[in-house]
Amino acid sequence: MESSITILEGVKVIPLKIIRHPKGDVYHALKCTENTFSKFGEAYFTTIHQNDLKGWKQHTQMVMNLVVPVGTVGFYFYNQTILKGTYLSVGTDNYVRVTVEPGIWMAFEGLAAGLNLILNIASITHDPNEAINVDIDFFPLDKTSLK
Repeated sequence: MESSITILEGVKVIPLKIIRHPKGDVYHALKCTENTFSKFGEAYFTTIHQNDLKGWKQHTQMVMNLVVPVGTVGFYFYNQTILKGTYLSVGTDNYVRVTVEPGIWMAFEGLAAGLNLILNIASITHDPNEAINVDIDFFPLDKTSLK
């Protein structure tokens, strides 16, 4: 069973393994036997350029399983029910999966030069009617005040 850390109600962080190999490394992402796995809808990649921001978005049904195998991405999470948020930097130096339950607001920024690649293993297929988007200024992006 994997160990997970709840960093905010509705947001869990699961350490992942990188298996080093001289001809190319193996990056684990998610197994169906893990207790944070709910179901599979689709997997997709998104990129973000250094210093760019995307968000805020709240999924009303989707469970997101976010992995950053290339680059570094800063994630902002906000739980509007308890009026708390947090920030987490994820990438090869902090190789984890972040499981985000429905109802959590999320924004993210590219931190590394070059490619910043995010994999989302989503519990449902994309449905534009199940997500809510608001302006990036809707919630604070101060990394220290969200902790």
